[in-house]
Amino acid sequence: MARVVFSNAMMVATDGTREAVLAAEDFRELTLLLMEQWPALAELIEQSAVAIDGQIYQGAFAEPLAPETEVFFMPRIEGG
Repeated sequence: MARVVFSNAMMVATDGTREAVLAAEDFRELTLLLMEQWPALAELIEQSAVAIDGQIYQGAFAEPLAPETEVFFMPRIEGG
């Protein structure tokens, strides 16, 4: 089961929920489950970076998720 932690901006779309625990085999499946539960998250997920077990990704759709995985959503960092 993956433990998901939402950024403050995402909590608006999750009705104040800070964390969720979901069973998913990879990041893509996890995002689909999240968007099914909270459809307003779709755009925010696309605009976010994600840290999976401490490794930051700008796009992680194929990343497998191990049991006890921690997933943190955060704003993307843009360079100039």
